Amino acid sequence: METKQWYMEYKIHKNRPGLLGDIASMLGMLEVNILTINGVEGKTRGMLLESDDDEKIRLLGEMLGKVNSITVSALRQPKLVDILAVRHGRYIDRDSDDRKTFRFTRDELGLLVDFLGEVFKREGNQVIGLRGMPRVGKTESIIAGSVCAMKRWTFVSSTLLRQTIRSQMSEDELNPNNVFIIDGIVSTIRSSERHYNLLQDIMSMPSTKVIEHPDIFVQESEYDYNDFDIIIELRNNPNEEIIYDTFTASYTDEL
Repeated sequence: METKQWYMEYKIHKNRPGLLGDIASMLGMLEVNILTINGVEGKTRGMLLESDDDEKIRLLGEMLGKVNSITVSALRQPKLVDILAVRHGRYIDRDSDDRKTFRFTRDELGLLVDFLGEVFKREGNQVIGLRGMPRVGKTESIIAGSVCAMKRWTFVSSTLLRQTIRSQMSEDELNPNNVFIIDGIVSTIRSSERHYNLLQDIMSMPSTKVIEHPDIFVQESEYDYNDFDIIIELRNNPNEEIIYDTFTASYTDEL
């Protein structure tokens, strides 16, 4: 049987001395390897495990179910959010109604960059929307995530370098393995016909596209929210409102 990774998470009711050692010993006797372990948000502990026998994982869950000091809350093949929870010691805030929306604050840029880096490593077509007020760190996070994924980034439109509105690109720039960065306001409100034609070509490519200000992009273009695989919200603080009226006018003035 092939070796698989598993994510195990348990809540601690009584953190007695030797509890972790007992669990580690149980895993050792079952020949289940611990790849990573970390506390996750208070009295919860997460582990990335590795085993070549699914039956051993099933037995592990049954045995730990008899331990009064803990309650196993997850035992599954790991999702991206599980891997990052073990790395960073906390779960990414996720919208309870729209499960493809993930929320970050500026003091969590390290977690966001790690998240983007893992997403950018995926092959094929994916469209990621990134909401946030000006100067909160959107573009910088995309670039850092591209570096983590060891991928080249290409600006289709942006205000980071004063004004970027591309109407053509070289063959090297159009490599599907690149991460394409699109400013949803610049590419719709300020775009020329040539730019929009280029944008349509890029949107149809089997590649990763990151669109800043996705709500304006949807409002002013032929695309809709169903075209997005992930929506990310980045705020200066958890209570900050993302209000486009306060800065869309300044885009028109500056450009």
